[in-house]
Amino acid sequence: MTTVPEAKNVVLVHGGFVDGSGWKGVYDVLTADGYRVTVVQNPTLSLAGDVATTRMALDAQDGPTVLVGHSYGGAVISEAGNHDNVSALVYVAAFVPDKDESVNTLLADPAPGAPVPPILPPQDGFLFLDRERFAASFAGDLPEEEARFLAASQVPWGLDALGGAVTRPAWRSRPSFYLVATDDRMIPPPVQRTMAERAGATVTETGGSHAVYVSKPAEVAALVKQAAAANTA
Repeated sequence: MTTVPEAKNVVLVHGGFVDGSGWKGVYDVLTADGYRVTVVQNPTLSLAGDVATTRMALDAQDGPTVLVGHSYGGAVISEAGNHDNVSALVYVAAFVPDKDESVNTLLADPAPGAPVPPILPPQDGFLFLDRERFAASFAGDLPEEEARFLAASQVPWGLDALGGAVTRPAWRSRPSFYLVATDDRMIPPPVQRTMAERAGATVTETGGSHAVYVSKPAEVAALVKQAAAANTA
């Protein structure tokens, strides 16, 4: 086994209903520690489009890169992570689809008693969360004002993003790491653990809502740094 340089590049991929600004805390921690961080702004219209946008960000990296995805961003990195620059994958309370799976298929059979995300019926091919229930489901550990702002600034999530299937899951060929948010009411923690185990991911758990990438930036950054240091081939 030959050791290759520790990854110093990080690409952050947001999930559905939100944009990349939620990564600011993680960005601040990582850049302070000398990492070169790129935040992808995906339109979340379709999985194929978001994968293409993420690959553009990966093309711009100058060496080994840790690719990080939150929530639906896990589907994006599972496909885009086959890029040659990607040395490791980090899933943050994220979906981890296998071949021919989508976020939609992973949501199709919820466990009895599991919280149901307050996703409203589609409007012109896009999804939103109920603004009045957004905080409790998505951002229960954020200050009330911040949760209200996230609810009010939702990004439309396209049905083609929800239903886009992964063709070649990168976690089958890249080291993977997973941060379980134990208070998540969007993706139940048992579901997170099952997907992480299937992917053979190194798992860390922390108390936190689905917005753990906002509320616990130090914990997220610590896992990213662990993934960067595990870069061997």
